[in-house]
Amino acid sequence: METSVSGERVEEDSALTDHSALDDEVLQKILQSGMDLRRYCKQVEGDLLRAENHSIEDYIKESANIASLHNQISDCDNILERMEGILEGFQTHLSSINTEMVQLQRRSAKMTQQLSNRLAVRATLSQFVDDITVSEQLISSICDASVTEPEFGAALRELGHKTSFAKEQSYRDSRSVLDVRDPLEHLRVKAVTKVRVFLLEQVFKLRKSMANFQVPQDNLLSKYKIFYEFLLANERSAAQEVCVEYIETMGKVYYSYFKAYISRLMKLQYDDNPSKDDLMGVSENVARGGLFQSRTSLKNRGAVFSLGTRGEVLGAGLKAPIIVPHAAGNKLPYETIFRSVQFALLENGCREFIFLKEFFVVQGNAAFDMFNQVLGMTLGMLQKNLDNYAADSYDAIGLMLCANICLKYKSICQERSIAALDTHWSALLAFIWPRLEHVLRLHVQSVKQLDTSKFNRELRPHYITRRFAEFSAAMEFMSETPPPEPVHRLMSQLSEEVECMLLRIAAAFPQRKEQLVFLINNLDLILSVHAEHSREQGATAKDAAAREEPKREIIGFQEHLSQRSAEYVEEVLRPHFGAVMQFVKEGEALAAKGQADQLRQQETKCMDMAHKFSVCWRGALEKLSKEVLPSFPSLLTGSQLFQLTLTTLVTYHQRLYAVLPPSAQATLANKHQLMVEIKKYKTNFWSDNLKS
Repeated sequence: METSVSGERVEEDSALTDHSALDDEVLQKILQSGMDLRRYCKQVEGDLLRAENHSIEDYIKESANIASLHNQISDCDNILERMEGILEGFQTHLSSINTEMVQLQRRSAKMTQQLSNRLAVRATLSQFVDDITVSEQLISSICDASVTEPEFGAALRELGHKTSFAKEQSYRDSRSVLDVRDPLEHLRVKAVTKVRVFLLEQVFKLRKSMANFQVPQDNLLSKYKIFYEFLLANERSAAQEVCVEYIETMGKVYYSYFKAYISRLMKLQYDDNPSKDDLMGVSENVARGGLFQSRTSLKNRGAVFSLGTRGEVLGAGLKAPIIVPHAAGNKLPYETIFRSVQFALLENGCREFIFLKEFFVVQGNAAFDMFNQVLGMTLGMLQKNLDNYAADSYDAIGLMLCANICLKYKSICQERSIAALDTHWSALLAFIWPRLEHVLRLHVQSVKQLDTSKFNRELRPHYITRRFAEFSAAMEFMSETPPPEPVHRLMSQLSEEVECMLLRIAAAFPQRKEQLVFLINNLDLILSVHAEHSREQGATAKDAAAREEPKREIIGFQEHLSQRSAEYVEEVLRPHFGAVMQFVKEGEALAAKGQADQLRQQETKCMDMAHKFSVCWRGALEKLSKEVLPSFPSLLTGSQLFQLTLTTLVTYHQRLYAVLPPSAQATLANKHQLMVEIKKYKTNFWSDNLKS
């Protein structure tokens, strides 16, 4: 408001300023022209009068238009007045409409809430009515439909739900339950009766001889699991009766099946099993039999200590199909029979445990207790069978194979997340390990008490060494899972006793060289057998690099072989180069003491040593070749020792050259000549490592 007033004042001031400026300009023009002011005023008044008259005439001429314009303006004022009234009325109407809209919105929200409440009540009430009412179709399905029809199963689910719902509502003192209590009870009794009879019939079918009980089990689990759940929820006594009948029936079925199966398989077992006369330290010529049977055993005792094909039960044969007794033509070792029986138990036991958990709806200790009730007699029979075998068994390899079978099957059960058979595997191992320790202890004692004076003096590997090599390699192959500490300790003792036995036998040879040949042949046999088993194991393993490192006993045999080989080389070189070898050692000892000049002063002796070596080395090579190679049955071992002999000879040549004075070095045989001659004796087994 203040802004508009100030604006008008500014406009008035500017107009006055313009008029005053214009008057001043007119006055100046009048004064400059020299005109009389009064005359000029009259002239101006005359001009104004004429202009006024002219303007009046113009207004008179346009009076009609002005009157028409006046009328139009009046009409417009009337129209605008009426429009104003209409707008005021519209504004009043809009206000009333807004009030009505607010009222309608409130009514709509109230009606929406009422509708939601009614729908909720309707849904609850409708569900309640559906759950509490007993339809004619339900009564017909329960009373008239066959148990095996899908219609009966659906009706049974519905009845179970209605029964549970009625019980729940009865706790809330619902009066509507009183109307359906009797019909539901009659239907429940009818359904329980039909289901109980049907399930007992299915259980009785399992008692038929030569019946495949897995088919009825599959039907029960896939089609009729709801039947037992209905009994469990509505009639626990009937459910308990079905459960007890199933446990008794399947317990007898499994017991009779495994009893017949194992009795047939035991007829296929080898007749000639290892006995106390088949210990490692027992001579091959020991008489066997009773008072009237003093014959010498013709059985191949090597099979008692070697693994051979028996190890297949831990490889491809571990999960092979079970043996069919009437289809097996050949006799079988016990571990093969044991594997077949235990594999049948593994498959049936895992399957039975899963069935019990799912069909009878049990978990945890309850499932384990029911499993033991079903298979308890069978497990006891199988454990008794193993106990009877182990009590009289002297077959350490067979016992070790059975132990590994138990460990591997236990691992399979763990992979399947089934621990029901863990106690069974532990019970079997409790029979195996003590007997295996006892048999190993007998082996150790037999080797320790061996009378070595009765053996022939042969340089070839001893048959007991062969037994030990095969036996220890087999035990190492079967030690994928480390055995108990007593078993490992007894194997170490057996290795020590075998080594002591070899030393006692070697002491019977008069010459040290013969003793060394005997020891090398036996030690080499042990390591060769182990190496062969390691190659076979690596060929069948998925990752050969994952194989365990050689055991401590094998490393000890390798060290002993290296020591005996080095000593043997010294022995075979001594007859030909004994003086030279002694001279080299004395010269190196003097050089180590800083007395090398003292050796150079003995020029005559140095010249004599150089001359002796240069004269005899060529003939000595031929003699060494004829002496070393025939001494060892293994061509590879003989070639390696001959190579070691030649390598040692070259080394002595170099050492001799180092201790000789320059004058004697000139008379010594040239190294190049020595190497050329040595290469003539090179065989296919050598590696080209003689060059220095």
